[in-house]
Amino acid sequence: MSLVGDIAESYRAPGRVALRKLGQGVREDRALAWLMLACFLIFVSEWPGLSRAAHLAPSVTFDQRLGGALMSTLFLLPVIAYALAALAHLVARALGGQGSWYGARLALFWAMLAISPLMLLNGVVAGLVGDGSGPRVLGWIVAAAFLWLWLGGLRATGRASERVGV
Repeated sequence: MSLVGDIAESYRAPGRVALRKLGQGVREDRALAWLMLACFLIFVSEWPGLSRAAHLAPSVTFDQRLGGALMSTLFLLPVIAYALAALAHLVARALGGQGSWYGARLALFWAMLAISPLMLLNGVVAGLVGDGSGPRVLGWIVAAAFLWLWLGGLRATGRASERVGV
């Protein structure tokens, strides 16, 4: 299935998509590509809000804000994602899970990529509306959707790693 089709299906059945990805074998290159694409799209989703903030408070320019967002999303976020995936794997193991390190990374990185369309929407709303209850509620919806995608994928990969041979 295509990348966009898999992202759309992830919202209905995150475990099924994660299992299909896991069944393709250990592909660290693909997992890293998903992570970097997700980080880039999250970086792009920040632009409208950064532009609005620079317009309202010009003491910090848009370029300065963009540089900070670039540093945090494209350089720091991937390192944090690898650490978070390792922590999730250790917690799952402590709770009796049988998953692999790769399965934990796959679940997190795929969830980050799958949530990126909602992140882009959230960025546009933040840029147009600014602070308020609407963007805050949308942010909570995005966070809940991310947890749905990540935990669904993590649960599925944790159960199936032995069967798939990862």
